[in-house]
Amino acid sequence: MAKLSLLSLLAILLLSCNSLKKVEADEYLVIKNAIYTDSIKVNNEELESLIYQKPNSTVLGFPLRLNLYNIAKENPDSSYNAWLYKKANRKKRLDKLLSAKQVERLGESFIVKGLSNWLKDIGEEPTILDTTKTRLSLVKLSAYYQSKGYFTNNTSYQIDSAKRKKAIVNYHIELGDPYMIDSLGNNISSTAIDSLYFLNSKQSLIKEGQQFNLSNFNNERERLTGIFRNNGIRNFQESSITFDILRDTIKSANDQQMTITLNIGDLKTRGENEVTTSAYKVEKINKINIYTDYLSTNTIDSVYTIDYQDYTIHYSKNFDIKPKTLANAIFFKKDSIYRDVDKIRTSRQLNALNVFKYPNIIFEADSLGNKVNTNIYLAPKAKYSLGTNFEVSRSNLRRLGVGLGTTLLIRNIFKGAENLSISANGSYGLLSNNTFEANYFSEFGGDITLDFPRIWFPFVNTTRLIPNYTLPKTRIAIGTNFQNNIGLDKQTFNTILGYNWVPSDFVNHDVELLNIQFVRNVNSNRFYNVYTNTYELLNDIADNYEDATLYPELAAYFNSNSDNDQLNLIIPSGTRGFTNAVLNNEVPSINKDFNDVNTIEERRIRLTENNLIFASNYTFNKTNRTGILDNTFYQFRWKIEGAGNVLSAFSTFIPFNKNDDDQLLVFGVPFSQYIKNEFEYVKYWDLSRSNVLAARAFFGIAIPYGNSDNIPFVRSYFGGGSNDNRAWFPYSLGPGSVSAVNDFNEANLKLALNLEYRFPVAGDINGAIFADAGNIWNVLDNVEDPDATFDGVSSLKDIALGTGIGLRYDFTYFIFRLDLGFKTYNPAEIQSKRWFKDYNFANSVLQIGINYPF
Repeated sequence: MAKLSLLSLLAILLLSCNSLKKVEADEYLVIKNAIYTDSIKVNNEELESLIYQKPNSTVLGFPLRLNLYNIAKENPDSSYNAWLYKKANRKKRLDKLLSAKQVERLGESFIVKGLSNWLKDIGEEPTILDTTKTRLSLVKLSAYYQSKGYFTNNTSYQIDSAKRKKAIVNYHIELGDPYMIDSLGNNISSTAIDSLYFLNSKQSLIKEGQQFNLSNFNNERERLTGIFRNNGIRNFQESSITFDILRDTIKSANDQQMTITLNIGDLKTRGENEVTTSAYKVEKINKINIYTDYLSTNTIDSVYTIDYQDYTIHYSKNFDIKPKTLANAIFFKKDSIYRDVDKIRTSRQLNALNVFKYPNIIFEADSLGNKVNTNIYLAPKAKYSLGTNFEVSRSNLRRLGVGLGTTLLIRNIFKGAENLSISANGSYGLLSNNTFEANYFSEFGGDITLDFPRIWFPFVNTTRLIPNYTLPKTRIAIGTNFQNNIGLDKQTFNTILGYNWVPSDFVNHDVELLNIQFVRNVNSNRFYNVYTNTYELLNDIADNYEDATLYPELAAYFNSNSDNDQLNLIIPSGTRGFTNAVLNNEVPSINKDFNDVNTIEERRIRLTENNLIFASNYTFNKTNRTGILDNTFYQFRWKIEGAGNVLSAFSTFIPFNKNDDDQLLVFGVPFSQYIKNEFEYVKYWDLSRSNVLAARAFFGIAIPYGNSDNIPFVRSYFGGGSNDNRAWFPYSLGPGSVSAVNDFNEANLKLALNLEYRFPVAGDINGAIFADAGNIWNVLDNVEDPDATFDGVSSLKDIALGTGIGLRYDFTYFIFRLDLGFKTYNPAEIQSKRWFKDYNFANSVLQIGINYPF
């Protein structure tokens, strides 16, 4: 009934909207544009962008923004006054009740006037047909095809106004035959330019026999400019390159040929009264001056100078940095030819050091003629930087939480552009229930991170393999975290030695040579207090054994629940005693109870045992995205991680202790050993007018071996959540067809597929329709449940499908996201109830996230 009422309300709202409300009797609303070339319809976003009048935008075919604009009142002041004076005594009564001034302010209020203005701002005016703009669109369409070589094209338009007050505009272009390039010539003034041109002429984008295309000429101009500026012609002007294009209009239409002449003129220098020209010359780098503290060294008295390799370094007593660090960041070399790429790489590397403000590189022509002096001006950032953050949180477990964090950044700490970061954070608050002895929780931790701008590897010079222009960086980090009244009260210690380098704007490499993590569970006896679903499973099994007359040896493990006089297992003595009694055959039990208790106990041991992870990993990232506005691109990520191999190798000559399961122990803890592999691919398609289709595929598997028969919880996979399958909460999906019986469901194999259509709604609000598929499974580990394990292609039937809708609000710096997911296919149900059985608002899942999910 509630759903029917909601749908009825929505239908009434849609029917009440009238897209023609503000279209006059003699006007037409443009609802569609169609472009035809030689009678063939063309769907081309670039062409459609040339049309001046575009139809109003739609959301799933509905012109939402147009209808929002139509709801707004044209003259809210007049409407308010008409209402105010409609009845003779209305204004008097309001003046007496509110005062005359308040009545006047009511007319200026958001409800009366501001609401209409707001609706107009987020709405969209109706696109009224204007034939003048239609003819201008034809001019642009004709020019577009002329740029493609169709110089004799003819254009016309036709208006289809069969629908009441609505129009479809059809644009027709008869192309004719294209012009072809018949011959190429050149006219180059400077000898240096002439030599460089012919050395690179085979890669020219303009060739004989090619159809004329203006974009090829623009791209060729950019190509030549790049070649010249990277081969010593520092001051080359792109405007020096022109093309003479001669069309032969005498020949027949079937033989339309063109003669192209490339012109490269001399350097033009504008003086006060005249413009002079001179031949381009190849320049070489002469002196290289580096001013490391320009804000201080602009006065002669405070300047100190040192010569190092090819550089003269000017510094002050206020700022000092090792000359070698600067030499590694600067790519200009004395007596080498000037190259633009060296300037770009120098700027990138100096910025990456994070000790200087944006560098300023100035070139001055030397008196020797073909020499150029380079001056690099650097202004150091503040040595110390302090940042803080504060947050207030609330969840189903935490009634109220307050968090505070601070980070101290010390730049250039060892005078080699090393940056030391020291951070501390803590949170404190009240719990929502009395699960623990106290009603509060606390958590605090800290990290120390040292970054330096080179690859540090003992006794190995990595410069040849990883050049300085790839922005190499080494990171050493040590951190710890302590919890109180949070789960099992974990104490975590971690250490990382990692490297990162970026060969180009599209490729990134990350290596963690050492990633050591030690997790200690302080209060493992709390397991059944925290994992309540697991406790209920065990308690349900224990119901069969609570009769003290049949099982007197188990009576001490139960206590009475005063609410329903039900006996429950005592935590932890009762749960531990009952489990041991069943597994040690101290009480007669059926085979199913034994297997279920054994599974629960194995999970308890796994989640309460301390973990030592001694891992190394490598991550490769590649993309072809050119900027944040590029919505047609792909991203690929591959990560491989291995853990425990070094410690296993040490065990051949170091006598490690062993536990009862024959596992090797380090500091009394069995170390984890596994291999983990992940692949992720993301693809975006721009569907025009800010409509984007995004897809993601992820596959990950972690295989234990050697010293382990399972994957540590912190390295395992889970399903569900705002960035995964949004129809399930985190950790609630899977594994396989298991019905989420545990509080935190995880496994060691994961498959995820996501598809999302994104579209503008109104103003900074965007919408999305999505479909998420995937699941997690156990494979090659100690889990034997057939419903949770992956057995090949047949297990793919357990892939869950969630679909839904979402809203996003763009705050410029980040995107706030709301997604409502519905369980379309739930593998945890029986076969006949998997499709659409929980597909309703009552069982939907609301996910809150920041930025896009992928």
